[in-house]
Amino acid sequence: MGTKVRKQIYIEAEQDALLKRMSNETGLSEAEIIRQAIDRHAQAQGYNQSRAQAWAQARQFIENLIDLGPVPGGRTWTREDLYDRKVFR
Repeated sequence: MGTKVRKQIYIEAEQDALLKRMSNETGLSEAEIIRQAIDRHAQAQGYNQSRAQAWAQARQFIENLIDLGPVPGGRTWTREDLYDRKVFR
């Protein structure tokens, strides 16, 4: 992410207690928890994600596939098959 901007917000006392508990339990700062909550809310509302977030999600998706290991029976395509696809032209 880029440069952070300082914000002053008001939350309910119950929210403050919950935020502190979440921070203690996760080891994340209160600010990071709030940033993550904003990101989740934006995603749920359909707002565009930043490129960095999109790449982070793509990377996680790929890493999850790698963790699954080789495909049983092997792959059915070659690198040349990919080059022949119109998508890459």
